[in-house]
Amino acid sequence: QVQLVESGGGLVQAGGSLRLSCAFSGRTFSSYAMGWFRQAPGKEREFAAGIDWSGRSTYYADSVKARFTISRDNAKNTVYLQMNSLTPEDTAVYYCAASWEGGHAGYYSDNYHNRGAYDYWGQGTQVTIST
Repeated sequence: QVQLVESGGGLVQAGGSLRLSCAFSGRTFSSYAMGWFRQAPGKEREFAAGIDWSGRSTYYADSVKARFTISRDNAKNTVYLQMNSLTPEDTAVYYCAASWEGGHAGYYSDNYHNRGAYDYWGQGTQVTIST
């Protein structure tokens, strides 16, 4: 069973930065694409960023593009989300998720933004941006 544990959330002022980490255990990390989703109060959970198993392909929501960077270290079984130029609109619980890449080629590149493409989820970490 895969376990995902997020860390790095907190309270920062607008314009600041945070780096989230997600530790993966229980299966072979390099068999999974990884994503970050976020859920603001009263809103649905939405895709923020994704990365394929190799780290060569990354994907971003328009709302975070050029401000957030997703990366992974397969030797450490960890995925990261570097968040810069944060605004109060980025306030949300951030969730790490894993999508098995053992299926057909191209599945993740076609479905990275869909919650249903992910097999495992972490418990989330709160990110709060103050004005």
